[in-house]
Amino acid sequence: MTRGFYIGRFQPYHEGHHAMVDRIRDEIDELVVGIGSADQSHTVRNPFTAGERIMMITKALAEFEMTTYAVPIEDLNRNSVWVSHVQSMSPNFDVAYSNNPLVVRLFEEAGIEVRQSPMFQREEFEGTEVRTRMAAGDDWESLVPQTVAEVIEEIEGLNRIQRITETDTNGAGDSADD
Repeated sequence: MTRGFYIGRFQPYHEGHHAMVDRIRDEIDELVVGIGSADQSHTVRNPFTAGERIMMITKALAEFEMTTYAVPIEDLNRNSVWVSHVQSMSPNFDVAYSNNPLVVRLFEEAGIEVRQSPMFQREEFEGTEVRTRMAAGDDWESLVPQTVAEVIEEIEGLNRIQRITETDTNGAGDSADD
């Protein structure tokens, strides 16, 4: 049995992520999805909580009929110990999937096989694009699996993004204590 590991922030989980999982699922028996920046939420860059992203991912991946584990991975700003941090938060895995050059390097230095896969329509299926469209009230639903759109509706995520992208007259930033 081969278990893979795929990490991302998934803010939100979109069709590009979904295409990546669809490609790699033929190579593995189980998949661990690492939810990066799990300690971040309610900001322009990271609007959704780890729990909300777990809901998105779990519902979207159900169609693949594959055993998956979604695990939150808090940010750790010490690259030299990042892989061991990931391993401590995750079930054991045999291969990691990433296209991020730093992530690839860190896993390889730790002796973990890394496989890369071409990104699917990266210019369109990218978290920043989805969040920008949500904030502007433009079509974003076509960029995410239907189940993800349903989760975002349930949690009133569109309203949240539109509210946190507003600025007050003082130009408030991303934190509650600005």
